[in-house]
Amino acid sequence: MPAPITTPRTLYDKVFDDHVVHSGEGDTLIYIDRHLVHEVTSPQAFEGLRNAGRKVRRPDCTLVTVDHNIPTISRKNFKNVNTFIGEADSRAQVAALEDNVKEFGLTYFGMNDKRQGIVHIIGPEQGFTLPGTTVCCGDSHTSTHGAFGALAFGIGTSEVEHILATQTLPQAKSKNMRINVEGTLAEGVSSKDIVLHIIGVIGTAGGTGCVIEFSGSTIRALSMEARMSICNMAIEGGARAGMIAPDEITFEYLKGRPLSPREGEEWDKAVEYWKTLKTDPGAKYDIEVEIKAEDIVPTLTWGTSPQDVVPITGVVPNPDDFPEAQRGNIVRALEYMGLTSGTPMEKVKIDKAFFGSCTNGRIEDMRSAARVILASQKNGGPSKVADGVYAMIVPGSGLVKQQAEAEGLDVIFKKAGFDWREAGCSMCLGMNPDQLKPGERCASTSNRNFEGRQGAGGRTHLMSPAMVAAASLTGYLTDVRTLMGSHANDDGLKITSYFDYLTPVEVPAQPTEPTEETEEGKTPVKAAAAGSAGLPKFNVLRGIAAPMWEANIDTDKIIPKQFLKTLLRTGLGKALFWPLRYDVETNEEIPDFVLNKEPYRHASIIVCTGPNFGCGSSREHAPWALNDFGIRCVMAPSFGDIFKTNCFKNGMLPLQLPQADLDTLYEDASAGLEITVDLENQVIVRPNGKPSIPFSVDPFRRHCLINGLDDIGLTLVHRDEIEKFEGKRTAVWPWLDGVGYAKKGQKVIAVPVRKGARKTDW
Repeated sequence: MPAPITTPRTLYDKVFDDHVVHSGEGDTLIYIDRHLVHEVTSPQAFEGLRNAGRKVRRPDCTLVTVDHNIPTISRKNFKNVNTFIGEADSRAQVAALEDNVKEFGLTYFGMNDKRQGIVHIIGPEQGFTLPGTTVCCGDSHTSTHGAFGALAFGIGTSEVEHILATQTLPQAKSKNMRINVEGTLAEGVSSKDIVLHIIGVIGTAGGTGCVIEFSGSTIRALSMEARMSICNMAIEGGARAGMIAPDEITFEYLKGRPLSPREGEEWDKAVEYWKTLKTDPGAKYDIEVEIKAEDIVPTLTWGTSPQDVVPITGVVPNPDDFPEAQRGNIVRALEYMGLTSGTPMEKVKIDKAFFGSCTNGRIEDMRSAARVILASQKNGGPSKVADGVYAMIVPGSGLVKQQAEAEGLDVIFKKAGFDWREAGCSMCLGMNPDQLKPGERCASTSNRNFEGRQGAGGRTHLMSPAMVAAASLTGYLTDVRTLMGSHANDDGLKITSYFDYLTPVEVPAQPTEPTEETEEGKTPVKAAAAGSAGLPKFNVLRGIAAPMWEANIDTDKIIPKQFLKTLLRTGLGKALFWPLRYDVETNEEIPDFVLNKEPYRHASIIVCTGPNFGCGSSREHAPWALNDFGIRCVMAPSFGDIFKTNCFKNGMLPLQLPQADLDTLYEDASAGLEITVDLENQVIVRPNGKPSIPFSVDPFRRHCLINGLDDIGLTLVHRDEIEKFEGKRTAVWPWLDGVGYAKKGQKVIAVPVRKGARKTDW
């Protein structure tokens, strides 16, 4: 039920309040309306269900596809996964997912389904994503869906299992942050430039612990697809989620999509509720940032963090221009990227260009790139991909591909020398065959430029689709405005309606091996709880602490993407910090790295003096790798939100300490001395009788760690409250009950798809 109005509330407050199932000690238990699942972060979750004798609680609220691992080569001769996917570990994950969706009876868009695509593209295009909902996925860029006024955030595999089993998630309330962008964008400036500019202003830890609401006249003027690009990268600013209040642009985008509310009374009731999803006058934000649109120009990254941004008209920065504490990271980034300070960005040559990803793999992005090609040709500029450059375009879904081909965009791209591919995540993270080779430089529309993100040793520059198109044609990082000239708005593109390519979503088949159930389909709480293996208890940890100093140690550094293709939680210790521990070309140990030295080969603690440890993706493989190596406690000034949660879910202690205490412990660690973490008494005992350091951990988290408690078992104690909430949810928000959900005596109705949209520029 909607919470009673008391004091003025933000958009985030309203959505959070409307999903509270139980409030008590520790985190608040909230209901999750929409769960997107893919092949990389789900195998261990389904195995957990199987081992505990649990079923998927709400198949109707779950949508599954494959995207991360799959090849993007032509599927003209596709027969099945086993013959099409060449990499054995990728094939195993996809095959496991196909088995799991059959066993648990879930809606699945597989490789032979034209609706298959990247999770964060298919959710909105099917109408699965709706305003005011909570949306989760085992992928950090779930923040994309916040463009609809949804509370959407990435989760780890343990939380994937938790939602599958309970349709709820324990959550701490985040802080409220507002980024207000006012004014009119200049020609050649896109939503990607907006969000890169914002991250450059606030940094990759600027939104840590917050949900960001993007507001202002600039944001309101954006299409839905442009808004999705901005919310997609909220995570790169450290935020838990990004949100934009829904409006008429949102409603028009959603109306008539397969999983949207049915037109008529249900639609009208939904819109009536959606219109209340805006921040109340007088509501308070913990942090507010003001941005002027006139200050934003075509922007790109130069380094190995999304905060390393520069205008295309700028130069490669000089480490001496940064505070001393940051210079080490700047020097390392310049060395990795092979750049020299003072070099104009437009003098930097590229080897490859990548269009795609959940940030920029939609139809508007395809059109934007095509417009640059056509304008360059009309202005007498380059008309084909530059010699020595390989440029690939990967649509975000099969439907995007189908629409682009109907509009003739594929012809424009292929004539210009671009490689037109099938839908998938592709080179965004290089878990599939689409990868950079060591030293190759790529202009990319993706969302992360971490070391090795697109391939071991690869160098990534993030930018808009238009900027990538310009770089593809010239062979250098290029100001797109120089190619557009007087033909910026004279493209002659054929525009079609997205709705011409949508089809109804059918009820999935029943589970092939249903869990044994009791009356009314309930699995007994005791039986379910007994099926869980629980966690190792964390009381007192004594051991060697490895000293580290880098800021923004991201999850790609902790464990690169090539090691994520596993069906197990174990065996990943050998891959821990792979880019730092091993030479990218020889795979031999780098002697200077701390974990390759004695006594740190046997470390059980990390003391890191740099902030934002574990930023980046939601991969739970990062704490799995740390745990497998033997590390059960990480100390740092701050942590990436998802990484911190994932550590707790695995019986590990992420300990946030003041900088002065960390500097002291760093000295102890550098001397190779043992330290003791006493969680029971919340104190760090230093060696040789030195003064101990107190710390504080959330009481409920501490209780769970000390006793090795299983979150799912704890949640299922509240089953009656979950069922009560679901009853209220059906009464107040009936459109949230998905395809195939029917109470006794009800009939499942197929939802027709609207044809011929009035507006097609989303």
